[in-house]
Amino acid sequence: MAVPDSTVTVGPGEATPGIGLPGTMLGVGLGGFVDGILLHQILQWHHMLTSTDTDNIGVATYPADTVHGLEINTVWDGLFHTFTWLSVLIGLAILYSRVTSSRGRLWGSRALWGWILLGWGVFNLVEGVLDHHVLGIHHVRSGQYQTWWDIGFLALGALLVAGGWLLQRSGASTRTTASEVPARRAGV
Repeated sequence: MAVPDSTVTVGPGEATPGIGLPGTMLGVGLGGFVDGILLHQILQWHHMLTSTDTDNIGVATYPADTVHGLEINTVWDGLFHTFTWLSVLIGLAILYSRVTSSRGRLWGSRALWGWILLGWGVFNLVEGVLDHHVLGIHHVRSGQYQTWWDIGFLALGALLVAGGWLLQRSGASTRTTASEVPARRAGV
C-alpha cells in the first residue's frame, strides 16, 4: 500500500515534501507499541508465535505456558518491538528532516496526528492480515471467538485509516515568511 506523502507545491516550481511519510511511519511504530505492550505484555493475550500449533506455515509449536515456549516467544516479541522502535526512529528522522528543510512551512497538528492514526491503521491491517490470517502464527485472542477478535482488529485498523485520512485532510499547512516563524513558534 503506497502512502501519499502530501507533497505541496508552494510556488512556481517549488514543491515541499509533506509529512505523510514520517507521520505514517510514526503511526506504524506507535500502533505496534500499543499492540506489543497492551496485548503481548499487559493483557498477555498472545505473543508472536502463540498459535503455531495451528499456523499455516509449519512453524514448531511454542506455547506460552512452557518455559521454552515463553523464551522463544519473548525473543520474537523483542524482534517485533525492535521493528516498531525502528519505525518510530525512522519516522522521527524523516519528520525532523522535513521540518528543518521546509523553512517557513508550518503544519497543523491535525495533519500530523491524522497521518499517525492512518499509520496505526495500516499497521493493524498489514499485521492482522499477515500474522492472523495468512501465516496464522498468532491471533488477537485465541479460543472459541478468535476469528471475531481478528476481524475486530482489522475493523479497528480500517477505522483508524479512514479517521486518520479525514483528520489529516482537515489539517492546515501554512507558508510563512522567515520573520513570522519565530513569532508563530512563540505563540504570538
